[in-house]
Amino acid sequence: MKNFKSILASALFLAPALLAQTKPPVDFELMTWPEVKQALADGKTTALIMNGGTEQRGPQGVNGAHTLIVHRLGVEIAEKLGNAIVAPVIPFSPNRASAALPGTIGISTELFARLNEEVAEQMITNGFRNIVFLGDHGGGQTELAAVAKKLSEKYADKGIRVVHANEFYSKVGTDFDKWLADNGYPAGSHASVKDTSELLYLGGDKGWVRKDLIATAVGDPVRKPGEARDPNAPRVNNGIEGDARRSTPEIGKKVSDIKVDYAVAQIRQLLK
Repeated sequence: MKNFKSILASALFLAPALLAQTKPPVDFELMTWPEVKQALADGKTTALIMNGGTEQRGPQGVNGAHTLIVHRLGVEIAEKLGNAIVAPVIPFSPNRASAALPGTIGISTELFARLNEEVAEQMITNGFRNIVFLGDHGGGQTELAAVAKKLSEKYADKGIRVVHANEFYSKVGTDFDKWLADNGYPAGSHASVKDTSELLYLGGDKGWVRKDLIATAVGDPVRKPGEARDPNAPRVNNGIEGDARRSTPEIGKKVSDIKVDYAVAQIRQLLK
C-alpha cells in the first residue's frame, strides 16, 4: 500500500510537467476547427501544402512513400518553424500509371497545378496569411513555382504571401548525391539508397519497406536528368534506378534531417 501511494504521488507530481511538454497540434487533419481558429489567433498563420505522390518504389518500397514521408517531415518542419500548420498532404503528382509496374497513380500537370491552387485558396479563406508549397517528387516542381507566383500576384494587395520552397527537393537531391559519391556509395536515382534509407528510418517499423528484399534491391543503370535510356543496355525493369542494397536507417535519418533543415531555413528566408 505504501509503495502504491508513493507511485501515485510521483505520478501526480510528474503529470503537470508531462502535460507542459505536450506539443501543440500542427496537423490540420487531426485538429478540430476551434483548435485551428485558436492556432491562427496564436500566430500560426503559415500553411504548409505538402505534395507527396503515389508511385512504384521498386519491389522493396511501398507505393505511398512520397506521401507518407512528407506527412511526417511536414509536421517536423511546422514544429520547428513554430508558426505553421500542415495542410492535408496531396497524394498525387504529375506521373503516369504502368501496367508493367502497377504502383503509380498520376495526374496531369494541369490538374496538379489547379489542385494546389484551390487548396491554397481554401487555406487563405480559412485565415492563413502565408502559403508554402513543398513537393517530394521531381514532377510538379515547375507547376508549384508557377502557382506560387500566380497567387502571390493575386493576393499581394491583401498582404498574403505564397511561396515555393524548392530546396526541400532540388538542393537536397544535389547535395545528397554528392554525399553518396564522397562516401563511396553507388549512384542512385529512383528507389535507390536515398529513397529506401528514408523509408527505413521513418517507417521501417511500420511496414513501409519490405526489408527482406533489400539484399536484392538493384535495378537499371542510373541515367542523367533528361538522358534517354540506352536501348542496348540490359534491363532489370523492377522500378529501381541504381542500387539500394546498402540502404540503412542511419542514412535515412541524414536525408530526413537535411530535408527538414533546408526547408525550415528557406521558408524563413522566403517569408522574412
